Amino acid sequence: MEIERGSTSIVEAPAHETETRDKDELDLPWQVIVHNDPVNLMTYVTMVFQRVFGYPREKAERHMLEVHHNGRSILWCGVRERAEFYVQQLHGHLLLATIEKVI
Repeated sequence: MEIERGSTSIVEAPAHETETRDKDELDLPWQVIVHNDPVNLMTYVTMVFQRVFGYPREKAERHMLEVHHNGRSILWCGVRERAEFYVQQLHGHLLLATIEKVI
């Protein structure tokens, strides 16, 4: 915002809004969970787990089978920012994924 006073103008510093999160919320580990869906093929889900997480085929297949049989699988656990990134990547591959706090 600019305020004019006589022949000089004063420019106010922009207001900085920062998002604050409780330190405990940031420190808690978060889980990336993928949920079962009736659309994607098992081979496709396995391939996505390999690409997104860098899992070897055997580990990706174990998680895929856990999703298939139990309806969900915890794929990764760690800081929230990285968990959100993984969920976005899974959504980009049209898989249903969420994050949850580890309690």
